[in-house]
Amino acid sequence: MNSEKIEIFDTTLRDGEQVPGCKLNTKQKLIIAESLDKLGIDVIEAGFPVSSPGDFESVSEISKLVKNTKVCGLTRANKKDIDVAAEALKFAKRPRIHTGIGTSDSHIQYKFNSTREDILERAADAVKYAKSYVEDVEFYAEDAGRTDNAFLARVCEEVIKAGATVLNIPDTTGYCLPEEYGEKIKYLKENVKGIEKAIISCHCHNDLGLATANSIAGVINGARQIECTINGLGERAGNTALEEVVMILKQHRDLNLHTDINSRMLNEMSVMVSDLMGMPVQPNKAIVGANAFAHSSGIHQDGVIKNRETYEIIDPEEVGVNASSIILTARSGRSALAYRFKHIGYDITKNELDFLYSEFLKVADQKKEVKNDDLYMIMETCSRKIG
Repeated sequence: MNSEKIEIFDTTLRDGEQVPGCKLNTKQKLIIAESLDKLGIDVIEAGFPVSSPGDFESVSEISKLVKNTKVCGLTRANKKDIDVAAEALKFAKRPRIHTGIGTSDSHIQYKFNSTREDILERAADAVKYAKSYVEDVEFYAEDAGRTDNAFLARVCEEVIKAGATVLNIPDTTGYCLPEEYGEKIKYLKENVKGIEKAIISCHCHNDLGLATANSIAGVINGARQIECTINGLGERAGNTALEEVVMILKQHRDLNLHTDINSRMLNEMSVMVSDLMGMPVQPNKAIVGANAFAHSSGIHQDGVIKNRETYEIIDPEEVGVNASSIILTARSGRSALAYRFKHIGYDITKNELDFLYSEFLKVADQKKEVKNDDLYMIMETCSRKIG
């Protein structure tokens, strides 16, 4: 079976930047955008042009800079937003306007004080108006995760008729379970007239830690675009992590889905975004965390030293990490100690290892991690005792 492509829509510069304290200036956004283009991103959501002069400038400058990737500007479902976005995108080689409105009963009642019929009309009107500027129009049904499926299908039908090329189905509050979100995508695939004219997109938030799982459930059930951010940055608990969905699809070849992302740039991109946004990556973060390929348990270390695949399903080099790390702690075994001694230039015998290991444990019990300087000291101490 031929593998189908999943488009990667990166919203690090829009949704990711909405994290408190992560504001970027235009120069910083251009650095990230240029790297995203090289990474193989299909769509860069460059910002929300009407929100501020700075965001307008960033979208405009990114539109001039980016060579291969589609550049997208976010709007609400009103003419002013769309006019401003179109102006900001006028230099883009492949522009996209991303417009939409809330569709859940909660949003309709409390946010808009409106009705379903009015929302249907406003959604279609916004898409038609955006379509007068660009061919590629994406529609987002905000809070689709909590929207009644039958009504959501009606909204999708109306915006497809109006010219939408992409349907964004956001789990805005991160509420859905993977099975539930997958079923929602499947329902739309089976019940929306004209669905073949548009790409369904997953935009999942991580409030319950399910953003990645929901996005994967979405593409398994027919979505063909995932909206995500580097390091999973985003409002509240964040968005779907780009590096996670890319590597899941790469590892699970049985899904017959792929992306065009150069995975060897993932670690580099993670570090760049973390540094520019001043947002540290948690050490145990999947794929790009400092401990993602680090082993400190003796049983794990022995297995990895004998054959990396015993405890690693990803070759570190696939994501731009030079090698696995054998971290020496009081939980480490003899094989890890011998491995690290060899790494710094010592070939030791079994009898020497037994003696060194005893000294190593004394040091390890006093420290969280035993480093190379400690190993040199242990060797020197043991050499004196042996001598």
